[in-house]
Amino acid sequence: MNNFIDKKFYALIDDIRFKTEDEIYNHMVGKFITLPFFTQLSIQQFLNKFEYWGRIEVENMKFDMIKAKAKVFYHQIEDYIWLYKNLNDYKSKYILYSIINSFYNFDFQSLKYCMENVYKHYFDLDIMPKRKDDVFVDVGAYIGDSCLDYVSSYGEDSYKKIYCYEMAKENIEKMHKNLKNLKNIEIIEKAVSDKNGELFYNINQDSSANKCAENGRESVKSVRLDDDIQEKISMVKMDIEGGEKSAIKGMQNHIKTDILPYLYPFIITIQIY
Repeated sequence: MNNFIDKKFYALIDDIRFKTEDEIYNHMVGKFITLPFFTQLSIQQFLNKFEYWGRIEVENMKFDMIKAKAKVFYHQIEDYIWLYKNLNDYKSKYILYSIINSFYNFDFQSLKYCMENVYKHYFDLDIMPKRKDDVFVDVGAYIGDSCLDYVSSYGEDSYKKIYCYEMAKENIEKMHKNLKNLKNIEIIEKAVSDKNGELFYNINQDSSANKCAENGRESVKSVRLDDDIQEKISMVKMDIEGGEKSAIKGMQNHIKTDILPYLYPFIITIQIY
């Protein structure tokens, strides 16, 4: 341990790993209620908009989200240590530290240094400086913003085909308008999963965060990428609110035949909330 990132990470981990689950929860609640009141309300408003981790109700001292996070920290702290040790660069390690610190201590200072202000979201030119003859698959394409970022980063001559998968009709209508001037774009109203069939979802207040659910009111056809796309895939972007694991299971043949022989040009980007 010979640099400040290692020291910060392991000091934070030691502060968590020797506490009981209740002690972790009480620590997190204590940090939260010391935030400025308007910051508390802003966090509450954002989290309650999505409700992936449970609600926060400041006025009722109800902290379901904090309780859920405390449970994860208590039972899975060794997984965080494993992940940290297996990251190959210190930028990634610092990002992991900052994420844990922001939840555990409600300290957002370190997160400011993690923001990428040079490149488009997902497209780091130091990792992928140029693209040619790509078959780019955008899973959870929303209104086509990532597709536009791809073209802005690499140009219209960088790809052969772009597949955009999206569940919500409202988003698909907007995507058609946003991408109408681009060639070789296929917009597909399907969910990507590990099975071919039907999935259900609820429309979120923010339509960029629609999530599959067993009791969802809306339905959509689900497909495996291995079955739905026959040509070689060069790049996949996924942002499907926790459905990434199932989607990856449904594209194992593409991973084996496309990613392993050509590891560098095939990048899977996954956002985990």
